[in-house]
Amino acid sequence: MLLRRMSVWAALAGIIAVILMVRKTTTAEPMPSPPLPPAIKPSLRGIGASGMVESLRENTAVGVPVAGLVREVRVRVWDRVEAGAPLLLLDDRELRAQLRTERADLAVREAELERVTRLSRRTESLRSEKAVSEEEADGRLDELAIQRARVEAAQAVVARTETLLDRLVVRAPVDGTVLQVSTRAGEFVTPGASLSPVLLGTTDRFQVRADVDEQVAPRVRPGRNATGFLKGDTAHPIPMDFVRIEPFVIPKRNLTGASSERVDTRVLQVIFTFANSTNHPVYVGQQMDLFIEE
Repeated sequence: MLLRRMSVWAALAGIIAVILMVRKTTTAEPMPSPPLPPAIKPSLRGIGASGMVESLRENTAVGVPVAGLVREVRVRVWDRVEAGAPLLLLDDRELRAQLRTERADLAVREAELERVTRLSRRTESLRSEKAVSEEEADGRLDELAIQRARVEAAQAVVARTETLLDRLVVRAPVDGTVLQVSTRAGEFVTPGASLSPVLLGTTDRFQVRADVDEQVAPRVRPGRNATGFLKGDTAHPIPMDFVRIEPFVIPKRNLTGASSERVDTRVLQVIFTFANSTNHPVYVGQQMDLFIEE
């Protein structure tokens, strides 16, 4: 009898323990509060969007024309450069050796041209005195024309190599500020690399490429300005001027900088511009929350 009572109480204890365990595992924990308060819409009506800060007229990823070793890096981050300023110097030893050979060949052909020119002048003077035959005089003129063509061909070869040498000096295509330098002297660079050796852009004025969900895209109107907030800074609104609406709706990209990461949303891109402030500076690549006027 005692054993039966103990088994009943043990069964009840097991049932109670199971009930308590199930309740503990199924109880939802309260949602934690956000670490920073979200941005507040400045007016009752407005279209919310997210975006990323870009240089005015977009960032310029400078590439290299040919694969090769970097001989020298002429710029550093934050340097202001003008269009045409040298950024990188690639290894040019092979082309310079080739150029010396081609210039020596050109000098030989120019010397040969001078010799043929003197002979041709002498022959022409003798032609007027009937001291040489017409056939010999015409042959001298033909030889002179051939030597001139050879000199022009050698000059073209030298000019081509000089052009190839100049291409090994990677120059700034636009005025701007050096935002990033991702190569060092001695490294090997290739055209079309995913990470460009030098990134240029403007830092005094920026643009924001705002992503508007396609479901609310019909509410966007041209000419409407926006107010932006940097991620984590809701106390300093940034007024923005409307620039244009991109006419092509694209799949939304996660704001991580990787073009391969996408979500199942298509967005309309709206471009706004604003001036950088010295009191609250903004940097290229920062994320923003935007509210577009309706």
